[in-house]
Amino acid sequence: MTLLVDTSVWSLALRRDVTAAVPEVQHLKEVLLGSEVIVTTGLVLQELLQGFSGPKARAQILERFAALPLVQPDRDDHIGAATLRNTCRRAGVQIGTIDALLAQLCLRHDLSILTTDRDFTHAAKHCALRVWPARERARR
Repeated sequence: MTLLVDTSVWSLALRRDVTAAVPEVQHLKEVLLGSEVIVTTGLVLQELLQGFSGPKARAQILERFAALPLVQPDRDDHIGAATLRNTCRRAGVQIGTIDALLAQLCLRHDLSILTTDRDFTHAAKHCALRVWPARERARR
């Protein structure tokens, strides 16, 4: 399985002042040591750089993310994200513009998303988005 890790998980994992014992952060740590692939996108990198201040934090984020494959949205991804957002809105589910684009990237590249943002879980009820943990694992 290839994972796109959302900003919500990276933010918790990179904070030094809080021990994030949430399952998503624990899974991220396991994946970083294992054989699963993690990818990112410029939006996640940008959100992290905006959320952490100081040159040291910036340098650490840039260094860590340099090793991750980068998936980049194209015109069709933006169109697909708009369609996804409209589909969700008609079903009564609110999903932000950036989250819709992240979901679209996951759909296009056959990725699962690792996130603490429940908006993705709600959106997944209206599209083929895979949110960690997989439904089979969540039932156990």
